[in-house]
Amino acid sequence: MRQPKCRPAFFLILLLVLLAPALAQAQTESDEKPLINVSKGLSFAKDSLFLLNLRFRMQNRVGVRTNSLDDWTVNDIEARVRRLRLRFDGFVGSPKLQYYIQLSFSRADQDQEGEGEDDAKIIRDAVVSYHFNDDFYIALGQAKLPGNRQRMVSSGSLQFADRSIANRAFTVDRDFGLFAYYTLYPGEGVLRVKGALSTGEGRNITRTDNGLAYTIRAEWMPLGDFRNTGQYSEGDLEFEPQPRLALAAGVSENRRTLQTGGQLGDPLIAPIDLTTWMADGIAKWQGYALQMEWLYRSSSLPEAQGLGGEILPIGQGRAFNVQFSKVTRRYWEGVFRYARLSPRHAERLPQQEEWLLGVNRYFNKHRIKCQFNIGYYNSQLTGAPRREWMGAMFQVEFGI
Repeated sequence: MRQPKCRPAFFLILLLVLLAPALAQAQTESDEKPLINVSKGLSFAKDSLFLLNLRFRMQNRVGVRTNSLDDWTVNDIEARVRRLRLRFDGFVGSPKLQYYIQLSFSRADQDQEGEGEDDAKIIRDAVVSYHFNDDFYIALGQAKLPGNRQRMVSSGSLQFADRSIANRAFTVDRDFGLFAYYTLYPGEGVLRVKGALSTGEGRNITRTDNGLAYTIRAEWMPLGDFRNTGQYSEGDLEFEPQPRLALAAGVSENRRTLQTGGQLGDPLIAPIDLTTWMADGIAKWQGYALQMEWLYRSSSLPEAQGLGGEILPIGQGRAFNVQFSKVTRRYWEGVFRYARLSPRHAERLPQQEEWLLGVNRYFNKHRIKCQFNIGYYNSQLTGAPRREWMGAMFQVEFGI
């Protein structure tokens, strides 16, 4: 089968992102940059030579799923600590040399839920960044790639207990590599550009080859910046006094990856190529929030051989997610989600939909909150009957 060709223009743009000097404003984002100025957590400092911010968070949940729409018997119950994380941020020697470490301790957060997954992946993020000034910085280590918006939003800043099926199918997630970020100011707006050159094999890798992943993302905020980096936090908990809008697009080309989903998925015997296109937007104003994202993925092969000799389908196709919400001044929130997954080969991977309604109560914004959501789900392979079921989830988020 014909292999995708490299795009010289794409790589040239990425090279400019990584190497060109830029007038930028460094931003405190969800999971990509050390948080130096924080009002919560424990801080240890020695003048301008050393800083350590220590924080934790956990997610405890209980959920149920029915057998079908006709049979409301409980199919399974999910009751567990979904996430338990410890995070360290700070600098050493100079405020320009910063670090960010995040560790995970629950089994689900260590990617140990799949068959044959015996190795605990404790390290989620481990990155060192150098800030040339307040405007421009580069980083080296393991961190989130500049991919789709919902992946870049911290799991602690979501409106629902889980990310959408669109994100789960085609996200690019974490990787080890070199990252660069800068911001421009066209007119009254803000333009942020991010790039990464990474291994393409995901976090805590045990094997790789000479193939790399090339990722770039550009985000435009024509009405100005959000309060408290609200473009990477779901729901308008800042009650933006003026309308705010962020539009973004990006692409990630992963050459010779050894997993079905690039940074995620089942391991493969032989490498494949993946290309993922992403576009998303978010708008907020006076407690209302609307966000959408679209993803498209293509691959050099429709299926490949796993380590055990089995034939595994490679996820290709398009996916879409939209969420709309309103939060009151007492920090009660109602939220709606619709997501759809449309694989290219529906005889190998099913088409899926989810319709969700949620009610959230925020006690300290996203740091301490209770979440409840109920939803309708369906899944169908070509030529097979459609599966339909209901699900509900209650989750408590607690952290500093």
